[in-house]
Amino acid sequence: MASSYESPSEYISHHLTNLKITTGEGGFWGTFNLDSLIMSVILGVIGLGAFWLAAQRVTSGVPGRFQGFVEIVLEFIDNTVKDVFPGDRSFLAPLALTIFVLVFMMNLMDLIPIDFVATFMHAIGVSHWKSVPSTDLNVTFAMSFTVFMLIIFFSFKAKGAGGFIHELFTAPFGSNPLLWIPNLAINIIELIAKPVSLGMRLFGNMYAGELVFMLLGLLGMLGGVYTAGSIVLSWGWAVFHILIIILQAFIFMVLSSVYIAMAHEHH
Repeated sequence: MASSYESPSEYISHHLTNLKITTGEGGFWGTFNLDSLIMSVILGVIGLGAFWLAAQRVTSGVPGRFQGFVEIVLEFIDNTVKDVFPGDRSFLAPLALTIFVLVFMMNLMDLIPIDFVATFMHAIGVSHWKSVPSTDLNVTFAMSFTVFMLIIFFSFKAKGAGGFIHELFTAPFGSNPLLWIPNLAINIIELIAKPVSLGMRLFGNMYAGELVFMLLGLLGMLGGVYTAGSIVLSWGWAVFHILIIILQAFIFMVLSSVYIAMAHEHH
């Protein structure tokens, strides 16, 4: 609990520290945030299991509440993708659904009180554990750069290697040789900005939300017991944070779909 730490900075620092595992010589490539990896896999399996369960129970008659909810989500995602990409959605729509559900479930973990998580993990001998993968910059960038690789893949698929390279040097200012370098510079900046902004936006919003929960926990702790004011404030922020959780999952999904759809366009 918050009162067991020597200072507020120690409390915040502890809750923002990942459970790390180091291989080889360590460093950037040899250090893994084990808690983020485990939570991502668990949430992914739960998401797949939920939709598998819905598929097993599907009926052509009057759907149950769970089937009805899943159908609403599927239709919403499909219509959203249709608005940004009117072509063949056999790949993009399932991808958008996967992104939305996974990011939503990652964000949803932010509603679990961090002190409860810390107390439970300490009880089983784990010193640090971050239960919200989307507050880990490695996770958000891993997802955003996966989208980036798909952008490159579909750019080559739609335009061919020659067409893609030609576009890098001739758009948007034209094919004059004097404009090749400015065109290339702008296109490279645009390509890199997409995954960077995608990953940073999700990380920044969820990281800030987690910090607010920590501050509310610190302000409300008196003698190791949560005050009524802290409970009310935390509850109010949690209700508001639900909107942020859904909105950030939606934005990540929409921007990913838009970027991949843009890769099919010819300039």
